[in-house]
Parts: sequence; C-alpha cells; structure tokens
Amino acid sequence: MKLKRKFVEKPWGQDALPAIFDGEGGKKIGEIWFEPPKGISPQLMVKYLFTSEKLSIQVHPNDRQARRAGFPHGKEESWFILDAKPDAVLGLGLKKTVSPTKLKTAAIVGEIEQLIDWKPVNKGDFFHVPAGTIHAIGPGISLVEVQRNVDITYRLYDYGRPRELHLDEAIAAAKLKPYDMKYRIEVPANESANLSVGSPFGLFQIIGTDDEILSHTMSKEWQIVPLEGEVTVRGKLIKAGECGICPRFSDIDLSKNGRSLIACAMT
Repeated sequence: MKLKRKFVEKPWGQDALPAIFDGEGGKKIGEIWFEPPKGISPQLMVKYLFTSEKLSIQVHPNDRQARRAGFPHGKEESWFILDAKPDAVLGLGLKKTVSPTKLKTAAIVGEIEQLIDWKPVNKGDFFHVPAGTIHAIGPGISLVEVQRNVDITYRLYDYGRPRELHLDEAIAAAKLKPYDMKYRIEVPANESANLSVGSPFGLFQIIGTDDEILSHTMSKEWQIVPLEGEVTVRGKLIKAGECGICPRFSDIDLSKNGRSLIACAMT
C-alpha cells in the first residue's frame, strides 16, 4: 500500500522543497512523515528531513534502557544524505572520551558543541547511528532517515529553544566517546548497495531491477522509497518522494525503478 505523506513544520526546516514534493513551499517544512492507516503499526519509520538550522544534540537509548523506561525497544536510525551545502556538517559522537560530569557541565553552561565531533557531509554519504550515539544534524542538509518506530529521544542541548532537556537520562544512555567510522558508507551513485552496517533492520540502495543483493533477506515488512523513477507495490504506483509498504518483497515491481531505498524489518 501507499503510505500517506504528512508535511511537518519545524523552526529549523526549509521553505523550498525539491520538485518531487509537488512544489510544496512557503512554510518551513522540517520533516515529511509516511503514516500508516489506523490499526497498523510498522516496525520501521521512514521520513525525509530538511534543515536550515542545527537540530538538537540528542541521544537514543538501547533496548535494555528503553524497556526500563516503559518502551518496547530502543531506537537506532540511519541517514542517507540526498543533498548538502558545501559547509554542511553532522554531529556524531565526541571528539574524545569524556566523563559524565564533564559532559553534563558542558551541556548546562552551553559548551557542549565544542565536545561534539562535527563531520563534513556530502551528497551520497550514509551514516548509521547506533543507540547511545550522541548526534545532531547541522543546517543545509536534506536526507532520508530510516529508524526503528519508537518515539524516545533524550535531548542534551537545544541552543536555547524552549524545549525540555533530559540531561540525566541522556548521559545514562550515551556512549561518551568518538563515533565508530565503520558505520559510514560512501554510497556509489549507480550501483546497488547493502547499507545494513550493524543495524537491527535491513537497508539497501537498489538501482533499476538489480535486486540480487537482497535476494536472501527474509522479512515480513518492506518499505520502499523511490528516489528516482517509480515502483509498484501491490498494484499501487509509488513515485519519487512517496513511500510504499508491503509484507513480501515479491509484492514490489521494480520494472520502472530508477533508484530506490528499500528498508526491511529483521524481526
């Protein structure tokens, strides 16, 4: 089926979106969500993000920590960079290992940005963000985010915006060390690629009908986001900028596909 698009305004969003979103503009759109019908709760959530300002510095808990807080599981996410201005950066991990006390003090006095490892980012970059990774998205970036479908985020710092912080929970969940670059991939523009680097879900770039890379992947939930061209999911046309979901990969027709991201739940 085709999932319904929802355009979400954010103070850090962009007021001009790519043409695949039918000229939507005039508002500061920060996210585009894909919502399932009532009664259906997918294991994964796919969204587009568009930034004109820095997002909060935050962290997500792992399964054990999330369950202690009453959630079914923790949260991990992956970022596929669609576009980035020349000076765009992502915050991933810390420049060096620090103590919990130093991190908390830096967050309180507004010096935490100096501890974050701000990495240059380019179109075609891919980063997986494991649970516990301190992270932030800088301005001038458009990306597709694939995440486990659970709403649990602990904010460490929000640049003075009037939103709740969760310092104690964030520091308890955070890995107070640098980001492991094994989770970064420079994705080839014209080749199918397996982007499932240590994540609890499968993620693939598929070019045309070249789907051999996921032929042995088993799942009961598949979500597909065409980036170029179009696909058919159970007879429903899914165009670039849209998202389809189905229980079997065989439900997806790639005969008109240009380039797509395909995510699948692994449990």
